Amino acid sequence: MADPLNCFVPHDGGPIAGAASGPLAGLKFALKDIFDTSGHVTGCGNPDWLRTHEPATANAPVVDRLTAAGATMIGKTHTDELAYSLQGENFHYGTPLNSAAPGRIPGGSSCGSVSAVAGKACDFSIGSDTGGSVRVPAALCGIFGMRPSHDRISLAGAMPLAPSYDTVGWFARSAALLERVGDRLLDSADRKLAPRRLLTMAEGFAIADASVRAALAPVVAGIGDMLGGVREVSLTGGEAGLKDLMLTFRTIQAREIWGTHGRWIETTKPKFGSEIAARFAWAKSTSELPLAGEAERREAFTKELDALLGEGDVLCLPTAPSIAPPKGQTLEASQHFRDRTLSLTAVAGLARLPQINLPLARSEGAPLGISIAMARGADRALLALARRIADRFGGSLQAPAEG
Repeated sequence: MADPLNCFVPHDGGPIAGAASGPLAGLKFALKDIFDTSGHVTGCGNPDWLRTHEPATANAPVVDRLTAAGATMIGKTHTDELAYSLQGENFHYGTPLNSAAPGRIPGGSSCGSVSAVAGKACDFSIGSDTGGSVRVPAALCGIFGMRPSHDRISLAGAMPLAPSYDTVGWFARSAALLERVGDRLLDSADRKLAPRRLLTMAEGFAIADASVRAALAPVVAGIGDMLGGVREVSLTGGEAGLKDLMLTFRTIQAREIWGTHGRWIETTKPKFGSEIAARFAWAKSTSELPLAGEAERREAFTKELDALLGEGDVLCLPTAPSIAPPKGQTLEASQHFRDRTLSLTAVAGLARLPQINLPLARSEGAPLGISIAMARGADRALLALARRIADRFGGSLQAPAEG
């Protein structure tokens, strides 16, 4: 397969044809290389993983569900190593193209999946979102991306990372197609909530670049008009509280990641890129520290968000704090972007919420994303709202106005 985007893996087993008819008939999708396809090794972004694992004996259920609906899987896509990054720059396989901002990162870890959709190699794609790995790439590449409620879609046949955060996610260039794909992937047990007020997260906007706030302001106002009003809320009491929230997320995540992959890493001693190697070393050291109430803080935060959003209010925050950074950043700059971004994505991750990136603004010639989230289990209601908002702003892709 010709791959000008550098989004497809070289060890792909080939396409999987969709059913002749169905609600997704004629559509093509790409699949992040952490999901199994029968008879082929799932590479997970690292050659040593590819070398030390056996071929899958069955397709991941998400693949079968989509092909049964008529969609054809055209190829598997690059991921950051073991999906543990938000950058999308793979040491072994290179960086998929961010066609909306060439020279800038596509975001990760679902970097190949976002590149395939943004670059029009397929109609939609499947990724995974643990700490933001669908939401953030969607924002940086200017397309729609959905993280569903935790445990809403089966992750069987997918490489786990941090199981209490891991979700299947998906990308599309239109909110209408994002919703159509969700109809196939989600079960029918959606919470019957009607979206009402828009709640803007004060500390989330505060940590974003000033240019981001300026570009998103008219979008927030327009969505607020649709929903009958806007109210600013603080979820953490300020930026210090937001940092604590992010550290709670990262600590739980690190413990789970080392519990999932530590034995394989210590046995195999795989070759990682320097940033990923440092991250796994930090996960190991974190796993050796005594528990410090992180799980209790998470449950308290989840209850707070359940109460806040339980009547249909819609939470709004920037998806990422800036436009896509340039490729090849220093480790320090990369970590700064990661920490600021995780401060935003940790909200839905900790509270298990569904969240959608809406590509409705630009700054410095690059896409910006704004996110909406609703109560746990209200995934279909959120998808329908995203479609209404996209229609309100004039179509399937980002508004042309610059911030």
